[in-house]
Amino acid sequence: MIKRRQFLQLGSIGIASVPASASISALSQRPEIQTGISSGDVSHNGAVIWGRTEKPSLMWVELSKDPSFKQSLRFAGTAAIKETDFNAKTYLRGLSPAQQYFYRVQFESLDKPGLFGDIQQGQFKTAHKDTGRIRFCWSGDTAGQGYGIDSNRGGMHSYAEMLKREPDFLVHCGDLIYADGPIPSEISLKDGSTWKNVETQGKSKVAESTQEFRENYYYNFLDPKFRQFHQQVASYQQWDDHEVVNNWYPGEQLLDDKRYTVKSASLLAERARHALLECNPISLNAKDPRQIYRKVSHGPMLDIFFLDMRSYRGPNSLNRQEKASAETAFLGEEQLQWLEQSLAESKASWKIIASDMPLGLRVTEWQSEVAENAANGDGPALGRELEVAHLLEFIAKQDIHNVHFITADVHYCASHYYNPNKAQFKNFKPFWEFVSGPLHAGSFGPGELDNTFGPELIFKGIPDDMPPNSPPSDNYQFFGEIEIDGFENTMTVKHFNRLGKELWRKTLKSEA
Repeated sequence: MIKRRQFLQLGSIGIASVPASASISALSQRPEIQTGISSGDVSHNGAVIWGRTEKPSLMWVELSKDPSFKQSLRFAGTAAIKETDFNAKTYLRGLSPAQQYFYRVQFESLDKPGLFGDIQQGQFKTAHKDTGRIRFCWSGDTAGQGYGIDSNRGGMHSYAEMLKREPDFLVHCGDLIYADGPIPSEISLKDGSTWKNVETQGKSKVAESTQEFRENYYYNFLDPKFRQFHQQVASYQQWDDHEVVNNWYPGEQLLDDKRYTVKSASLLAERARHALLECNPISLNAKDPRQIYRKVSHGPMLDIFFLDMRSYRGPNSLNRQEKASAETAFLGEEQLQWLEQSLAESKASWKIIASDMPLGLRVTEWQSEVAENAANGDGPALGRELEVAHLLEFIAKQDIHNVHFITADVHYCASHYYNPNKAQFKNFKPFWEFVSGPLHAGSFGPGELDNTFGPELIFKGIPDDMPPNSPPSDNYQFFGEIEIDGFENTMTVKHFNRLGKELWRKTLKSEA
């Protein structure tokens, strides 16, 4: 562990480079950075740096509090090898809280130790350990419905507008990629114009192999605004369905989808999980490397609980079972117990649950009543709603304050206030659910609210007559921002559109 005094005593540690006399042959063997770099899963004393190269090599990260790198430390990362398509990570430890850090990534050849490649630089901010101010963005849904990178239309412009907000970090609430959505060369739009995509071989078909899933993550980095954002802002990722296949659940068989030669959703999901964990700056759980759900602490002000509503669910159904069983699982018993215990133990003023699906908006399989999330229509808690009811009742019994949800998935933005006085199931404390997205995908909505838990629509960012699957160029793309003032004990939530226009805000005062 690096102490601050040791950090300040260290001078700049240079990274070896190829001598000027090196031959052209040696230079061609340098491991160059491919795709990009990014930081994530920041804590008050650590972070994860991700990068990718194209040859067997060792990842190195030089770290400094000074953008000029007059004083720095050097960290060795994991090996980039063929088996992981030369993805690598470096785990930084012993950092100072609430500190802006600058980092440089470089790879050293394993075939020719001492031979280094190019350098790329990024930055991130560590989490708070004491009272202060936090500002972060959240959203979801990137490169969906065939809307890839159209450079003539500004590319993934939402990422540029988020960067202007200078957030401490981004929470991406799922649908990081659309592995089930190939990117065509062109899409004819309703206004008579044509959306023209950047094309790659890796996005020409649905993903079935681990490598094809990886290629979906690489595609997003072809967009300069996406790439720049992730170099300058740390992120936390969770997954939903499109990281694998639309509306998937464990055990599902894709018998009617002729695009797939692999019919097992469970097999696809394990390959997709490998790609997710390899191609993003996510910390692996030491006890269970497959686990995606986790808690991140930002000192006394904020705890964020990242859920996984995919890996442990039962099969999609009409979702109206009267008793809890394996068929009504949504989070699953183990994850639900972890969440309840973690909430009860949390000392943070604000407890934000990052959910990959909304609670009270009905999300069903296309043109059917088969439920995708918990909501199943008005009435008492049934099916997957039983788990939600258990969680909300637990929060009420334990008198846990300031628990709210952020989510994405439904491709528009909205703010919902859950009111027990207007609910069928009433044994819970009032809370808010803030919905955002898409960042860069087709826009849909608005959805139908289910009165089981009494959600009230306070704001939505789209007109009722918005055409379904509106392209990003129609500007119905959204991201949210949360700003926590630890001195005033407030949390301010805002919604923005693709042009960076503020659409709505709400300031909440801490209840305790």
